[in-house]
Amino acid sequence: MTELVLKNAKITTLDRANPAATAIAIADGRVLAVGAEEDVMPRTTPATRVIDAGGRRMIPGLNDSHTHLIRGGLSFNMELRWEGVPSLADALAMLKAQAARTPPPQWVRVIGGWSEFQFAERRMPTLDEINAASPDTPVFVLHLYGRALLNRAALRVLGIGADTPNPPGGVIEKDARGEPTGLLIAKPSALILYSTLARGPTLPPEEQMNSTRHFMRELNRLGITSVIDAGGGGQNFPDDYKVVTALHRVGQLTVRIAYNLFAQKAGEELGDYERWVAMTEPGAGDALLRMNGGGENLTWSAADFENFLEPRPDLAPHMEAELERIVELLATHKWPFRIHATYDETISRFLDVFERVNGRVPFATRFIIDHAETVSARNIERIRALGGGIAIQHRMAFQGEYFVARYGARAAEATPPIRRMLDAGVPVGAGTDATRVASYDPWTALYWLTTGRTVGGTPLQPRAQTLDRETALRLWTQGSAWFSGEADVKGTLAAGQYADLAVLSADYMTVPEDEIRSIASVLTIMGGHIVFADGDFREHDPAPPPPSPEWSPIGRFGSPATRSAAYRPQAHARACQPGCDHACGIHGHAHGIAWERPLPVGDLRAFWGALGCSCFGA
Repeated sequence: MTELVLKNAKITTLDRANPAATAIAIADGRVLAVGAEEDVMPRTTPATRVIDAGGRRMIPGLNDSHTHLIRGGLSFNMELRWEGVPSLADALAMLKAQAARTPPPQWVRVIGGWSEFQFAERRMPTLDEINAASPDTPVFVLHLYGRALLNRAALRVLGIGADTPNPPGGVIEKDARGEPTGLLIAKPSALILYSTLARGPTLPPEEQMNSTRHFMRELNRLGITSVIDAGGGGQNFPDDYKVVTALHRVGQLTVRIAYNLFAQKAGEELGDYERWVAMTEPGAGDALLRMNGGGENLTWSAADFENFLEPRPDLAPHMEAELERIVELLATHKWPFRIHATYDETISRFLDVFERVNGRVPFATRFIIDHAETVSARNIERIRALGGGIAIQHRMAFQGEYFVARYGARAAEATPPIRRMLDAGVPVGAGTDATRVASYDPWTALYWLTTGRTVGGTPLQPRAQTLDRETALRLWTQGSAWFSGEADVKGTLAAGQYADLAVLSADYMTVPEDEIRSIASVLTIMGGHIVFADGDFREHDPAPPPPSPEWSPIGRFGSPATRSAAYRPQAHARACQPGCDHACGIHGHAHGIAWERPLPVGDLRAFWGALGCSCFGA
């Protein structure tokens, strides 16, 4: 029986046999039919729910082929996100407001999703500015893979002083008197950043569940219905998967998750995989939560973090021997696997290992090279010959300026060389690598894919290297489905596929390119169930419980993408109140704001009032 029909839509099906339609019928969590309304509507019964899409664009649900939802969800409600914040003054004002309401012993954490080049000032915050914004509450600001800024309160609680030695893999910057300044430098790896972050307080399990629900809702709001979780340090299986497992058990997963198992401790990686191949197998689980294979870390000696503030790292000479034993184990057990590889020099060494193993134990399933920013044509062909795929992300949208500074603008023109990958016939899936460096927002990624520009507007790729909008969308749908072995059930809107889709706030296929970054979903359906609705469809929204803890930045400032779309300043048009002291710190807005779309005065008061501005304080 047809359970749900959406009509009056502009449907991009990505089904080459039926590329466009106006109506879709859904039953038992799958697409029943897609086509013209006159063909679909006869399938309805009196019990069928019919929703008029209002002529909006509909696309298959987006699928992030490489992200970190499981880890990111545990802390999402604690994080102050700077995605889309237009000025450093805005960002510091948010930091100040959040510090005032964050209770001890908690920290204010700004973890990824931003670049200083997005700010009007086009610079980093200074340590003096961070200390002024939060003199008493610990603050940790992560900047890409390269550094973290800690205020004096954070240094105190961490016990970092003049006598604290540099830890392995990092530098504690000190001033002329030998005192720590608050700057942690990743050199040669990001270990110092992540190990310091791990020392902060965590949420109790019930609030981690709430936090994960709100992170999934934020992804749903952006049209994401599936992800592949690439694992992470400190994310051990099965213990650190308890939150998503519990949410699945009670029917509260709103994103499909295929997860990889990430080797945890240097020197013990082979033991991890020997244990895991005895515990589980690829595909274990169901359509909502399933195991996907090994990686993205197979062995720590193979890590080549892409910190473009530092030279390319050379991997240890013993890497090949460690990697070969693990890859042979996985190939023997027919496990798919993925591996983090930024630089072509690293990829060459990995492929040498893969080719040797494949000669003894032919690969029976897929493998994935993750990131591949500087992969060469020769290595793309080697990946294709072995049956592998490449998962690319929009990390250059956040680090492109640093890449250009180190390697030159010419080198950035094909970093990564996506068109060359596609022309070679290699499977390519798109994603974000969120949340600690790049944003989880797929529309920022689609903007980068189709324009070749960073979040700061710097052009990296010429038009000949960018993708048309449909091709870019395919990488976020059909392309990503290959990476979890689900290309037969997701990625298009065709009969028999999962009923995963998004109705968009603006027409992705036709809007001016600068507006792509502001797109969101107004109706997201996963498995035939509405998981998010807004605007004209708000009555259908299954709203989650309020975010917890009660001091959560999400509860105060709202979701980052909503905030950036609604509150993006376009021109100085509204005068401030006489006598405003600009306690909010928005000095660049001293002559007022004109908004991208009209906002009720109450919304303005709530937003600026949260930042402490007296203009809208009454």
